[in-house]
Amino acid sequence: MEHQDLRALQLLEEIEKDHAPSQRDLARKLNVSLGLVNSFIKRFANKGYFKITTIPKNRVKYILTPKGAAEKTRLTYEYIQYSFQFYRSARTKLRKLFKDLVAQGVHRIVFYGASDFAEIAYICLQETPIEMVAVLDDKKIGEKYLGGVVTDPARLESLSFDRIFITAVGSREDVLERILKKGISRNKVVML
Repeated sequence: MEHQDLRALQLLEEIEKDHAPSQRDLARKLNVSLGLVNSFIKRFANKGYFKITTIPKNRVKYILTPKGAAEKTRLTYEYIQYSFQFYRSARTKLRKLFKDLVAQGVHRIVFYGASDFAEIAYICLQETPIEMVAVLDDKKIGEKYLGGVVTDPARLESLSFDRIFITAVGSREDVLERILKKGISRNKVVML
């Protein structure tokens, strides 16, 4: 699924919620520029995906049309298909990685990054004798996660583990750099 289609789906979902968000509100919720939201709105209105009506105090309300609902359904289906493909691909790669780690004699592993990817990795890990010691994440310290609590990365040196698996999404190189600065050997760090 293309990034633009995902943004379109998110925009249509926000419009369907039947409230009157401003374009600025939509830009903030979708984490995109105001100009991009404006462009999407103009294009979608021209395609007939929603109607624009005026409400008091010079505000507008976007009303999803049947054509817009059909487009949202199509994009949702695409997103689900993409998600399943990602999940299957991730499971295949993770099974191979964990099989290799078992062959290397790894018994204890730390996940660094409380992400959706970590959840998939955790499911795959259950098929192996490897024990997950902790999940570290700089931004989610203390939150309940995967049957435990997210640990402060500052405690990494006090943990007993054979490997650290970087499960963070998007900032893996930064995470690797932080791990290496703690004096952890690069050969103890695993990434996909």
